[in-house]
Amino acid sequence: MQNSFITDDFLLHNTFAKTLYHDFAKTQPIYDYHSHLSPKDIAEDRQFENITQLWIEGDHYKWRAMRANGINEKYITGNASDFEKFQKYAETLPNTLRNPLYHWTHLELQRYFGVTELLNAESAKRIYDSCNELLKKPEYSVRNLLHKMNVKMVGTTDDPTDDLLYHKELKDEEFEIAVLPSFRPDKATEIEKGGAFVLWIKKLERVVSFRIQNFNDLVKALQKRHDFFHEMGCRISDHGHSSFYNAASTQEEINLIFEKGMQSEPLTSVEIEKYKSALLYEIAVMNYKKSWVQQFHVGAIRNNNSKMMNLIGPDQGFDSIGDLTMAQSMSGFFDKLNSNDALTKTIVYNLNPRDNEMMASMAANFNDGSVPGKMQYGAAWWFLDQKDGMQKQLDVLSNFGLLSRFVGMLTDSRSFLSFPRHEYFRRILCNVLGEEMEKAELPNDMNLIGDLVQKICSENAVQYFDFHQK
Repeated sequence: MQNSFITDDFLLHNTFAKTLYHDFAKTQPIYDYHSHLSPKDIAEDRQFENITQLWIEGDHYKWRAMRANGINEKYITGNASDFEKFQKYAETLPNTLRNPLYHWTHLELQRYFGVTELLNAESAKRIYDSCNELLKKPEYSVRNLLHKMNVKMVGTTDDPTDDLLYHKELKDEEFEIAVLPSFRPDKATEIEKGGAFVLWIKKLERVVSFRIQNFNDLVKALQKRHDFFHEMGCRISDHGHSSFYNAASTQEEINLIFEKGMQSEPLTSVEIEKYKSALLYEIAVMNYKKSWVQQFHVGAIRNNNSKMMNLIGPDQGFDSIGDLTMAQSMSGFFDKLNSNDALTKTIVYNLNPRDNEMMASMAANFNDGSVPGKMQYGAAWWFLDQKDGMQKQLDVLSNFGLLSRFVGMLTDSRSFLSFPRHEYFRRILCNVLGEEMEKAELPNDMNLIGDLVQKICSENAVQYFDFHQK
């Protein structure tokens, strides 16, 4: 059965949309400024043994669908063979109709492997074998997969204790695709995690070669790593939290809270909020002083299934949308930075669609005319990273800010086959604009609207992150 629904005009529903995509969006390079790709795999130009290892391992979206379809965990994160895991995903896929996985899966199979057959239980073996044959070829190494999608920049996500060895290798080699680290200091803020927090602080001590005895020492250590990341080409920090934090505290209070955390003593919710508020503020000031971009991914509740957490560990696809209110804390956090002339370029992402308008309007409060699009309402993230979520993000951003300054899409993925998500977004963007041109809600000026499309697809990101200077 042929995959006839992924045509050249997939998701493009009128002549304007088709022209915008094919003439303006399709050939734009990809600057993927936020991903979870492995720099080691890029540096070593890994050649994956089979499509399961490349495409299903680590993919929480696929795992959640398989669990919902009644697939035993053995075939998801368990000890089943790679083909058995692929087969079970293929059996699941026909049940994902109207889930974004159905689109993504067939788009990726077609773009990378030329597969035009629908994936299902009957076609699984044929597709598995044909993809694996291609993966043996040199042109299917990790670096060539990036080249195949016209990727010009990859932003990885890196802990402050990381030695960035593979980034250094790529930099020294002058690899033609920029692979840049992003500073992700979440573990420094997770004082509520007791023993895990203490272990991480001890690891940081070994990296910076001095003892961390109080909060000031911690800030000093993080500053040292921040400086190192900057030397390695990092220009982005990234923060994933359930909410924003803006609780006032004194230096004495924070030192006492830090000491309790290092003793794994129980902490109150107020103490935890004060600690997170103080540390995130200090890191934001570091970002400002180096003119970095900071990203805030806010609103997830992680590792909800404690039984599975105990069985297979954290970050295995048991996360969901949270419902914390955060307008006041978000306002206070950015207002304090802004009042102290320490607010750098910032992108905010929400996970609860309830917060779309709030977050877009709140971010816009802190534009100051110094940088076009300084405060960005970011791309549809995680559970919102699908057709409906992308359309809503585009509408909210347009209503509350300047779509023309939007820095565009990102993969936020661990898979080297995820880059067609940029194509998916570009098709949706062009269709939204094309439909409004058809209704005469936008001018019938293809150069004007086409220029907007090109800016969103790549040009704005190049300017905003200064990628042209790397």
